[in-house]
Amino acid sequence: MPHARTDDGVNLHYEETGRGTPIVFVHEFAGDCRAWEPQLRHFGQRYRAIAYNARGYPPSDVPADPTQYSQARAVGDIVAVLDHLGIVRAHIVGLSMGGFATLHFGLTHPSRALSLTVAGCGYGAEPEGRAAFQAEAEATAAYLQRESMADFAAKYGDGPTRVQFANKDPRGFAQFRAMLAEHSALGSANTQLGVQRARPSLYDLTQEMARLDVPTLILTGDEDWPCLNPALLMKRTIPTAALAVMPNCGHTINLEDPDQFNRIVGEFLAQVDAGRWPTRDPRALGRSATGMLAP
Repeated sequence: MPHARTDDGVNLHYEETGRGTPIVFVHEFAGDCRAWEPQLRHFGQRYRAIAYNARGYPPSDVPADPTQYSQARAVGDIVAVLDHLGIVRAHIVGLSMGGFATLHFGLTHPSRALSLTVAGCGYGAEPEGRAAFQAEAEATAAYLQRESMADFAAKYGDGPTRVQFANKDPRGFAQFRAMLAEHSALGSANTQLGVQRARPSLYDLTQEMARLDVPTLILTGDEDWPCLNPALLMKRTIPTAALAVMPNCGHTINLEDPDQFNRIVGEFLAQVDAGRWPTRDPRALGRSATGMLAP
């Protein structure tokens, strides 16, 4: 079973398929590398497609110390996978927790990214909801520490941005929830405390995002309510960003509607690979809707 070793000694399980330009898929809190199976099969036909389990997600190592989990560590883990595989630059595709890691990777290691797909990213980012989000992360960690993963999966899977998946594809949703129940309670609790609770708000990163020049796709479901305003923030702030919204979709968009997800991401990657991805013309941000009024 292949593993990449991080600079702090954590072994990360990964899987790969295909040949060509590399894509690295970074999973969400409730997922693992198996959640990217529809993307590995699709993009593996044209790319070198790679997915890995974050620290805390077996068969990756599960550090017992919560201080070994952080947003910076999550970024470093992407670097560790790239370095282990001898990859200088790759397309990085992340969902939710993985979307935050993807964005931060682009901010800190732009020379290693061919492109960034930041999907389902924004929960807990809005300033007015920051305290509530941190309290929820603490409550989630406490629940994981006292209850079974099966109980957690049943409860967490019924969240307001997951019901869309359950309604559309009951069989796929049942598989998603069964895989969630197999996760490590310790690793999941530590991830909530070290990564989710402590990550900086997107609204505190606008200066860094304004300097980002890596081709970026912001992707969200239109019923993933906590991510809609942050998606608009990233679109407005990142000069190389496009925004795509998947209709009647919740949070788990790569599994909820994999065909649409793959099509949108595939078209984005094709434009990047062809050298045709634009940087926004500053005139597009003019205050006049028609251009007929003086700026």
